[in-house]
Amino acid sequence: MIRLPLVRQGPLKALAVRVLAAVVLVLLTVTVIYVDRDGYRDINEDGLTLLDCFYYAVVSLSTTGYGDITPVTAHARLVNIVFITPARVLFLIILVGTTLEVLTDQYRNSLRVNRWRRKLKDHIIVCGYGTKGRAAVAALLETGYDKTRIIVVESRDEALRQAAANGLVAVEGNATRSAVLLEADVKNCKAVIIATDSDEASVLISLTVRQLTAGQVRIIASVREQENAALLKQSGAHHVIVSSATAGRLLGLTTTTPPLIDVVEDLLTPGQGMALAMRSAERAEVGQNPRSLQTLVVALIRRGKVVPLGGEQALTIETGDMLIYIRDEENSAVAGA
Repeated sequence: MIRLPLVRQGPLKALAVRVLAAVVLVLLTVTVIYVDRDGYRDINEDGLTLLDCFYYAVVSLSTTGYGDITPVTAHARLVNIVFITPARVLFLIILVGTTLEVLTDQYRNSLRVNRWRRKLKDHIIVCGYGTKGRAAVAALLETGYDKTRIIVVESRDEALRQAAANGLVAVEGNATRSAVLLEADVKNCKAVIIATDSDEASVLISLTVRQLTAGQVRIIASVREQENAALLKQSGAHHVIVSSATAGRLLGLTTTTPPLIDVVEDLLTPGQGMALAMRSAERAEVGQNPRSLQTLVVALIRRGKVVPLGGEQALTIETGDMLIYIRDEENSAVAGA
């Protein structure tokens, strides 16, 4: 089941709107009948009062029709045909509005899903919307990734509601199942982020994704235990982050050298201070030493592998290299403005 982000009207407000529409319709019908009250005959033959007009309007709109008040003139009968009958149909529609609303919502949601599928391309699937999943999505959004190209796969109702409330498309189901991943269009996605709370589930999801995509989709996964990292890589994950080990190292750094943790958090938080960024090497930079550039380069990616910048051997930039550098977010914002 696919849950698109929706802006829903509150139940009390929806009920109040329907009640108000019904009251307005009844009052409008009473007004029409009262203006033409001489064209109606009461069983008592004493003429129609305002109360009689209310009575006739209610029993007519509700299709009760006791027959004690009837239109006798041609004009009154014409009014019944032209106005009262359509009003009766409209009143019934208001009464059964809940059922119609459900059907309409289903039809509208079906149209939205079809439209969403047609536009879906190069999206990222996030399996699990717990603490790690939410942090991964937040990091994607902070780097400018389009929210409409992020799909959350989750089986917990609370997490699904939170994802929808945050404006994300959510697919309900267990990410270890092929049908659920196919519902999220895993074959055409850009990457799959596995952020579950169980290492066993992460391995199963990685195996399923690799089987469905023939290894063509990049898989980024997190595990709790270091010993499971190798198993996850064997199952098809391209990058594995050991959450417990990473947290432990950060705790150790905070204990021995507290300022380092502030620098690490600053680097990992886009939009403020310093931030890690990646870009392609420019033509004018080819042949130069990365350390001689004005940009503070901290790593070099060549043919998908990290090339160390240290050592005695002189390293020069080649065509196609990717530069990992530290960007000053404040200066970038000023330059952009």
